[in-house]
Amino acid sequence: MTQRFDILISGASYTGAALALALTEALDGSLSIAVIDKAPAGFRPPESPRAFAIAAASRHLLEYIGVWSAVVSEAQPVSEIEITDSDLDAAVRPVLLTYENALDDNEPASHIVPDSAIAGALRGKLEAANLTFITGTQAHDFDTGPNSASVTCSSGLQLEADLVIAAEGRISRIRDQAGIKTIGWDYGQSGICTLVAHSKPHHGRAVQHFLPAGPFAILPLPGNRSCITWSEKTNEAQRIMALDEAGFLREVATRFTGRLGEITVIANPASWPLNLRLARTYIAPRLALVGDTARGVHPIAGQGLNLGMRDVAALAEIIVENARIGLPPSDPEGLVRYERWRRFDSAVSSAAFDGLNRLFSNDNPVLRSIRDAGLGLIDRLPGAKSLLVKEAAGLSGDVPRLLRGEAL
Repeated sequence: MTQRFDILISGASYTGAALALALTEALDGSLSIAVIDKAPAGFRPPESPRAFAIAAASRHLLEYIGVWSAVVSEAQPVSEIEITDSDLDAAVRPVLLTYENALDDNEPASHIVPDSAIAGALRGKLEAANLTFITGTQAHDFDTGPNSASVTCSSGLQLEADLVIAAEGRISRIRDQAGIKTIGWDYGQSGICTLVAHSKPHHGRAVQHFLPAGPFAILPLPGNRSCITWSEKTNEAQRIMALDEAGFLREVATRFTGRLGEITVIANPASWPLNLRLARTYIAPRLALVGDTARGVHPIAGQGLNLGMRDVAALAEIIVENARIGLPPSDPEGLVRYERWRRFDSAVSSAAFDGLNRLFSNDNPVLRSIRDAGLGLIDRLPGAKSLLVKEAAGLSGDVPRLLRGEAL
């Protein structure tokens, strides 16, 4: 027997869950919504060393869907951002750029929130939401017809929907079966992430050290704790990950510098390959892509999740507006509007992050002098800093209503 819905979301991670909750809140039962997820019923996200920089715009969205109140106690406002550029063994790392991370109304432009806190809060809200949550299975086959799209799950379950939304991550079976190609490349780098405790307070300051192998970021968390995330050449990352606890701590300490006193690694490190993947289109008949299924970027600016939340806010706004005038979720003009709204921003952001990684992940003396001069110039221009803060907060350009803190 085939189950029929108005909207079917494949994937219940960050963007899939956020979109389902935003639509449920705004539509108040006027459309039927289902979410399928490969994790079993009762699944709780495991502890993770990762943390996210949640932009002010994304925080507005999380407030709307009732998730922010569940994570705010674990969120650290970022008061200041500091950028340095030096060799790994440099005795002194001069600060090239520093700026206050606040908007005009003194609202923090970003918070650092542990991965497990956000994932757990989203999962809990999704399980309690007024929708159909199908767990322990995933999309296996996807097809479209004149009246609906169909999904056959790995469990054999047959589903139909007016609109299917793929929120499956960088590897997406639905995207591939819809014939949507991707472009991209591997960076020959791997990300490494862990949590550390330190003996001195961070005062909410986030630090980005640009080292020849890639950026090394210190992201403040509540208490004397920080999330450490950095990029290394793949072979070097494999060597570091194979070290014992003492050896790994030495590698962290070499990059960390002693500003925050004595440090202790308090979480098992994680590592993953870094690459760029962009879908050539974000839509197909009765299909829309969101989050990493649409675009997976280099983490150099920590904006991957925020880009996904922009997708969520834009698509939710279009679906809700169309529903109120009697148009179906799959309305072709609405899908085209979604792609136009999100594709340019995604392309520009992806190119910017790729360019930053290429510019800063090397030790070319000419490039170093250029980038250091550029950072120094920005440091002397208060107006440029304000633009940086607003852009990082996700509040520049054509911003969807949910990201502005407005209800749908």
